[in-house]
Amino acid sequence: MLAATALATTACSPGPGTPNADGGSGGTSAARGTALAAVDTLTVKGRAPKTGYEREKFGRAWADVDGNGCGTRDDILKRDLSGVRFTDGRCKVASGTLTDDPYTGGTVSYVRGRSKVDIDHVVALSDAWQKGAQKWDGETRRRFANDPLNLLAVDASANRRKSDGDAATWLPPNRAYRCTYVARQVAVKKKYGVWVTPGERDAMKRVLGGCPQQELP
Repeated sequence: MLAATALATTACSPGPGTPNADGGSGGTSAARGTALAAVDTLTVKGRAPKTGYEREKFGRAWADVDGNGCGTRDDILKRDLSGVRFTDGRCKVASGTLTDDPYTGGTVSYVRGRSKVDIDHVVALSDAWQKGAQKWDGETRRRFANDPLNLLAVDASANRRKSDGDAATWLPPNRAYRCTYVARQVAVKKKYGVWVTPGERDAMKRVLGGCPQQELP
């Protein structure tokens, strides 16, 4: 019995955030409560047309949805940057540093008005629009666009290369972050009932198969 237990322990797959070399699953089954298992709870459908999509359909950009007196953009900058300085003492972030940018692994300086830092929607608004959000009411779309779970401060150039891509069309160049990134996409889509395409589901499983113990954020 002891030998069997030891064998099971040493056979465990890589830990959270550590994909294997090829990003494949290696045939690993998904444990309950993991991001990999959560992929199977997502609805799988084809992508709907982008017709009618406008950023304004998700409400005014960076609204103060939590009522703390600060816009969402500044809330995320305060959360994700180090060495933050303010223009007004509390809300408007004047400068800071994005250390260990999730998408590139580099360090990016933030200066208000000439920033190289973007606030990215991990699940892009237009991607969500084509996978269910066009049927939501305005308040749900507003919450989605300002939900901290779906927002990250990231390198601006990497974010613009991503555009509105999903897991099937874009992954962070920083391979060490891919498990965390895809797990966050799964969590957002699960929370809001955003569906995935067959190719997107397969891409999510390939990434999370390399880190089967990765938890949802």
